[in-house]
Amino acid sequence: MIKLNKNALLIAVLLIGTIGFAGCSSAPTTTNSGNTAVVVNKPANTKPDVTKTETTMDDKIGVAECDEYIEKYEACINSKVPEAHRAMLKSSFEAQRNAFKTAAANPQAKASLATGCKQAIETAKQSTSAYACAW
Repeated sequence: MIKLNKNALLIAVLLIGTIGFAGCSSAPTTTNSGNTAVVVNKPANTKPDVTKTETTMDDKIGVAECDEYIEKYEACINSKVPEAHRAMLKSSFEAQRNAFKTAAANPQAKASLATGCKQAIETAKQSTSAYACAW
């Protein structure tokens, strides 16, 4: 069994969250070098993407602040973030959710999760402000 220092674990969880938010910007950016174009090929008759907006019991961390963060951030990603940015944010978000679950499994680390998740909420409020997410 690996012994985890609760401060080191908290820092790791916050770092993962910060990395996830680094991709957020206030507006999409584009570059135009003159002679290039981006072509996206999609099948003509695709059904709309129905995304999950509710957190299930399996997704719960067991720390109110973390569960609130997960629910609201996931809803933001699924309903407000443009599809072009969504995949990267979901990937980072899943890594962060898994880090929260791992920390919650350790009683010593779980005690410090509330503080880390409160900070994650504040960071998410700022980083998703351009998307008008509900916090």
